Amino acid sequence: MNLPEPARTAVETFGTSLSWEQRARLLMQWGDRLPAMADDEKTDEHLVDGCESKVWLLADVIDGHWQFRAASDARLIRGLVALLLARVNGLSAQDLEQVDLPDWFNQLGLSRHLSPSRSNGLNAVLQKMRQLAG
Repeated sequence: MNLPEPARTAVETFGTSLSWEQRARLLMQWGDRLPAMADDEKTDEHLVDGCESKVWLLADVIDGHWQFRAASDARLIRGLVALLLARVNGLSAQDLEQVDLPDWFNQLGLSRHLSPSRSNGLNAVLQKMRQLAG
């Protein structure tokens, strides 16, 4: 599957041999670039179950391609979610089903830094995206 342009940028950015401190700083920068979500959008209805940190997710479909917006109360999680959005935004529902989360974070060189709870939380975000797209 071809990677969307933002995902290719992410791989180029994170794919170089960086220390964990450099990756963490980059992650937070990516998270800071997420478009702000209005307080009235941060409702329980948009909250993702299964995340230790709060993550809100909204979805729109434009010409059969999904566009997700997300916010989190944790900076590192915001960065991880921003990288997930880079990977999935613009995909069809069918392509969304094919996204391999462990492989994606492996390509970014981040998988060994993800605690089991963070991996589970990101998986919960992806599952919620698939539910919304289904």
